[in-house]
Amino acid sequence: MILYPAIDLKDGRCVRLVRGEMSAATVFNDDPPAQAQSFAASGARWLHVVDLDGAFAGQSRNGDAIDAVLRATSLSVQLGGGIRSEGAIAFWLARGAARVVLGTAAVTDPALVKAACRAWPGRVALAIDARAGRVAVEGWARTSDVAALDLALAFEDAGAAAIVHTDIDRDGALEGANVAATAALARRLKTPVIASGGIASAADIAALKAHEKDGIAGAIIGRALYDGRIDLARALAVADAPC
Repeated sequence: MILYPAIDLKDGRCVRLVRGEMSAATVFNDDPPAQAQSFAASGARWLHVVDLDGAFAGQSRNGDAIDAVLRATSLSVQLGGGIRSEGAIAFWLARGAARVVLGTAAVTDPALVKAACRAWPGRVALAIDARAGRVAVEGWARTSDVAALDLALAFEDAGAAAIVHTDIDRDGALEGANVAATAALARRLKTPVIASGGIASAADIAALKAHEKDGIAGAIIGRALYDGRIDLARALAVADAPC
């Protein structure tokens, strides 16, 4: 199972939100490239980078910080936030992102997502951010009427590299991962699922790891790394351990 330490960018700085509330942002590092290097030094192979301002604006707002992160390490970067056009996808893949994550576009422009999956096989992931089972879009500012499972099933044959499933009600709250809901979703899909939201301990990672055969292929860790609840090197050892 792959662990993705998260770098969420707001005004060029590394922050963490609670349940997606921008007003509740806590700044943890003013130097995103240094943060990326710290994760690399602990043994991470991937980063999950999100342009929070871009998610609300619908286009990149932290481009300089993202570029700096991409240059700072050789880690594979999974990038999301405000990427809603073919041009934006092509731009960031050309700049060095290993994978882009499309969220709002999956609801508002599914044809774009499917075309992108065909054009860049293995390099496009789908974000399904759910609040009470319904998909939230536009930086989680609006909750749609679309059920998370229905959206995931609609893209089963698109060829997405992964589905990033975030439980918004737990995100940043350190209340533990929603293992049951994530595993249930993964069992219904052929596309690998990356769990996100609420991971607060190595026990959460082990619980998700136990469902690797169900299709949980990765987990994103945010606040628990920044406040020291999880040691990344130890967490990586749990994720890498044989089932």
